[in-house]
This record gives sequence, C-alpha cells and structure tokens, in this order.
Amino acid sequence: MNHSQEQLVVIGNGMAGMKTVEILLSANPGKYQITVFGAEPYGNYNRIMLSPVLCGEKDIKDIMINDRQWYTDNNITLHAGPTKEVVSIIRSTKHVIAKDGSRVPYDKLLIATGSNPYLLPIPGHDLEGVIGFRDIYDVKKMVEYSKQRKYAIVLGGGLLGLEAANGLTQRGMHVTVIHSRQTLLNRQLDSHAGKLLQQALEARGVNFKLNVQTQDIKGDTNGHVNAVHFSDNDTLPCDLFVMAIGVRPNIALAKTAGIHCDRGIVVSDTLQTYDPSIYAVGECIQHRDNTFGLVAPLFDQGRVCANHLAEHGVAEYFTLPTATKLKVTGINLYSVGNFEEGSNTESLIFEDKALGVYKKIVLKNNQLTGAVLYGDTRNGPWYQKLLEEQLNISDLRETLMFGPAEEPSQVKESVQ
Repeated sequence: MNHSQEQLVVIGNGMAGMKTVEILLSANPGKYQITVFGAEPYGNYNRIMLSPVLCGEKDIKDIMINDRQWYTDNNITLHAGPTKEVVSIIRSTKHVIAKDGSRVPYDKLLIATGSNPYLLPIPGHDLEGVIGFRDIYDVKKMVEYSKQRKYAIVLGGGLLGLEAANGLTQRGMHVTVIHSRQTLLNRQLDSHAGKLLQQALEARGVNFKLNVQTQDIKGDTNGHVNAVHFSDNDTLPCDLFVMAIGVRPNIALAKTAGIHCDRGIVVSDTLQTYDPSIYAVGECIQHRDNTFGLVAPLFDQGRVCANHLAEHGVAEYFTLPTATKLKVTGINLYSVGNFEEGSNTESLIFEDKALGVYKKIVLKNNQLTGAVLYGDTRNGPWYQKLLEEQLNISDLRETLMFGPAEEPSQVKESVQ
C-alpha cells in the first residue's frame, strides 16, 4: 500500500458511486487507494437495464458495466456480498465497519447507498410472493415465478411498473397493472398520450385496472399470496405481487452515523455532506430539496463529486429537467419538463392516428416548458436542449413541431 495515497472508501457499488470513481480515476488516477463495499455479490451493473433482462432480451452478463476484473485492473479493493454490507461509520476515528466485522479507515468517504423500493404497508405486504422491482434478485425471482405460476399483479403505472408488467407478460404470465390514477405515467404523460400507451400495452396482452386502491393482500395457509382485494370490492387471483410505486432514499446508515438527513442525505452544491470528509451521490441524497430516481442526474452528480475528490474543485451541481423514456421494445415515448397547461401557457399539438404519432409542446412566454412525444421521439433531445437553454422560440414556431431545420447537405464534387 502506498502510504502517500489517501484512502477513499465508497459505500455502495451501484451506478452513481462507480460513475464517480470512473471519472476520478481519469481525473487524478494516483490520488487515492480506493476500497468499495457493495451488498450485492456482483461487479457494477446497469440497473436501468434490468427490464430487458426480465423480458429475456438481455442476460445478466450483458448489463455488467464493470466486472470484477475491472476493479483488479484499477487497484480497487472490492468487498461484495451480503456479509460485506457496511453497518456503521465511525466518524470520530474515520473508520467504516462491515457486517463481517472488517474495519477499513478512510480519509474521504463517499456514500452511494441508493434507494429502497417503497412497499405499501397494507395487510399482507409481508406475505411470500410480494416483492419490489429493484435488483437482480427481484428479476431472478420474477423469472422463477413465470415458469411455475400464472397470475401476476403489478402495483404502479409508472415506468418501472409498466416495464415489469411487459416483461412478465412476455414470459407468459397473466398480468394486471393496478394504478391509482386514470392515466398511466401520469407524471410524465398527458391523458391522451397515456391512453395511447395503454392501448399499445393492451395489444401486447397486459391488463389494466385504473383509478383504484389496493385494500389488502390475501394469503394461503402456507403464507403465500393468493389474491388481492381492491377498493371497488373486486378481488383478483394472484401468485406474484410486484410493488413498483417508487423508491425512498436509503439513509439509515448515514442517520445512525449522525450525518444530517432530511428525506435524503443533505448535500451541498459540491455533493458534500455536513461532514467535510464525507460526500454522497445518487438516489440516497437530497440536493436543494430534490431527491432523484432517474439516472441522468446521478451521472451529473458523479462528475461534480469526482471533480472535488480529485481536488480540481470548481464544479457545482444543479438540477436540470430530466427526460423520461420507457424501456419497452417497440413503444417509443419521450417526456421532458412540465406539460401541465395553465392560464398563461399554450399548447401546440400534432397527431397522426394512422402512424400512431402524438406530440404536444407546451409554451410559456415564447419559451418551451415541456414536451410529450409518443410514437416519434427523434427530436426529444432537441426539445430538451431548447428547454434547458430557455431559448426564445418565436422564430422557430412554425416548424417547432417538426424538429430542427435540416442543414442543406453540402454537395461534394469528386475530384477527377
């Protein structure tokens, strides 16, 4: 061990923590001796690609970002698996302690403990066969159930719920999605786009029960789920109940260490906690009252945090509008910004029913505030750029619906 190097300990082997480490390695490769703790027995994998694994389009090995060899190649000590979960941070002596008792000192600590799936605390939520959709364990469990059981109920009409429902349907289960609102993806889509999405998923065999609350989950004599009862007095048979109704920042460890937390671990614009030697990134943090559940902001946080750990410290993190995409092959949707209509907003709408294309652009004071695209999403990133840069779109208004004007292609004369 090189004693001139500082010790950096990373708690959490997920996407936000490892993105930070990757950027740090390229920015200042020799600065730290790095130790990573992860509770799952794998290298670092792409959690947002779990849906294609569930569908059978990809395998676990296809979604690995950094396999174990990468850690070895970069002189990173990886402690991975359930016994390696960090159970306490001793700030007075700058140590972390894992479940198996191993102690590792740190000069700088990066907390990237992510989030936990929120399980609705209704009667029966602790029965066998009631799960979240968060990690490889959950995917393996769903695949096992799809081989032996028939009825699946997915609670939640958001991105994750719809991806789980599509995957289980592809694997041959009879799937019903339960959503408490009338519109699927109600935070990302207006009612019209939500209806188009519902029709596309119904055509693939997914069933829906909307505008209803789950009352309780019934179990058999073995303590396994076998039915679910709803607020409209309906009861559906159920062998697998997947709750996909959001996540909560995983802050238990930080809290017991006395690090300041609210809904998440509170960090500054430099991703520093109230303890100057401890940083935090990802779904476990709260920055200027925002918490995070999508991957784009996590990577931005990783860049800023790595910049400070590398002691090039000039970067500051600020939250940009994040676009939403659904990972269901053959269904294209893109949503960014705020598409709620108000007294001082106006909407531009285009629809081609034959092609299944719907676009809605919301404007306020000649600036784009939100966009919903269904069927044709090619110009999504362009709309996002207009929104982020708050450009005046007066000159673009006539063609705004059809994307950026194409540059006339330069005719290249062949030299004889």
